[in-house]
Amino acid sequence: MYFTKNNDFHHGIMFHHFHDDKIHPKSQGSITKDDFYKLIKFIGKKNILSANDYLEKFRKNKLKKNEVCFTFDDAIKGQIDVALPILEEFEIKSFFFVYTSIFEGRPDNLELFRYFRTNCFRSIDEFYNEFNKFIEEKNLEKFYKQQSNIIQLKRERHPSYSLEDIKFRLVRDILLTKSEYEKVIFDMMNEKNFSPESFHEKLYFNKEDLKNLDSLGHTIGLHSHDHHTLIEKLPYNEQKEQYKKCVYSISNILGKPVKNINTMSHPCGSYNQDTLEILKDLGIELGFKQMMFIEPEKGMKKINNSSLEIARVSHSLVMKTINK
Repeated sequence: MYFTKNNDFHHGIMFHHFHDDKIHPKSQGSITKDDFYKLIKFIGKKNILSANDYLEKFRKNKLKKNEVCFTFDDAIKGQIDVALPILEEFEIKSFFFVYTSIFEGRPDNLELFRYFRTNCFRSIDEFYNEFNKFIEEKNLEKFYKQQSNIIQLKRERHPSYSLEDIKFRLVRDILLTKSEYEKVIFDMMNEKNFSPESFHEKLYFNKEDLKNLDSLGHTIGLHSHDHHTLIEKLPYNEQKEQYKKCVYSISNILGKPVKNINTMSHPCGSYNQDTLEILKDLGIELGFKQMMFIEPEKGMKKINNSSLEIARVSHSLVMKTINK
């Protein structure tokens, strides 16, 4: 049984990575088409609403506790190649939240770096060891001690992450600047003779993918322009520019009025009150966070705290439950 006392409220199922035996290699948390079938069966097709139905019922305050929707973040090509045929088979129209620098030929390096670390090393731990060697001048132990409370909180809120996963993300997002972090990874790529540009086509959506999803009846929504991992740290005007660029880019690609693009998800679950104000001003009606928890530090009083803070659970945690 999928629904328990811990998730008996309407929410989203959050998908990122899929793998097959052809183009898309297995990576941390990725699932196969067979896994996807199992997940749909486990949740129950009758409990999975198409995106338009979910939004319409949300508007009318008619969503039931045992109703969920599917959301796909980051415009990752494996979603098109592996997941989309199954969505079409089951007639499940979903939310696809895309960041839009991809469509200007400037994809964020997050997905590229993820591909590199999971495919050019014997294990993720080997990657972490090599990464730490490249930044050995940093006092990592001191940094981890300073972040001990955050580490503990993230372990509670992200049970699918290992301790080393959490430490790496904190180093990436807090200890290093974006340019410092990217320089380290590109230096590591050079050591491995890894050519980044050759992987862009197989990693990311293109404009035709976006148009196809729209024509099939899926809902395209915002995920910022550049996919900052901590968008909440940006000043108000920079956050506003991120979301304005995103909505206008989607509008131009799909040939739709801006007012018809009215859903979103927060990249890496990062946002603050400025973000919520900006999204409301842009006419965004429905926004998804990354947690199935109340986050007091964000001023939350309940799990689905507002129309722009709807809970989601990662597909990897659902699969973990299925495979117990």
